[in-house]
Amino acid sequence: MDILINKVAESGLITLKMEEWVNHEEIIELDIKQFLFRELILKEKEFRQTLKEFDYTFLKDKVVAVYCSNDAILPKWAFMLLVSSVLPYSNKIYFGNKAEVEQKLLLEKINNLDLSKYEGQRIVIKGCGKEEIADFAYLEITKKLQPIVKSLMFGEACSTVPIYKKK
Repeated sequence: MDILINKVAESGLITLKMEEWVNHEEIIELDIKQFLFRELILKEKEFRQTLKEFDYTFLKDKVVAVYCSNDAILPKWAFMLLVSSVLPYSNKIYFGNKAEVEQKLLLEKINNLDLSKYEGQRIVIKGCGKEEIADFAYLEITKKLQPIVKSLMFGEACSTVPIYKKK
């Protein structure tokens, strides 16, 4: 009787699935133009009043993407005032539209990885999955891992593309 041997399991490869790091929390876009006079001009007194009267409860415990969808010229403090108003409802506030915030959240996951468990290891970055991973993430994970790993590959354990091998 022949014994089946799982060579992939015995290879010591560690597969990283970046799709597991994708944010699944709801991201609410908050366009600052709605607080401006004619959606274009910041009049400080009116701006402060509009921020004060706005109902932020729909942002409770959500990820908030703050951006401006028009070409208004805004002072830096305008964003500070808006964030100050949102903070009682959510502390997950980022600058940018929804797509930009999704990228920032993925980048946070990459930057907060515990690298100690990958030191000297053979790593495969999974290439396919249910979630689409932006190109920047592959760049960032390579920058993070290459200095510490024995080897870095892309794809599936049974079919990898070599990226880096320590000499």
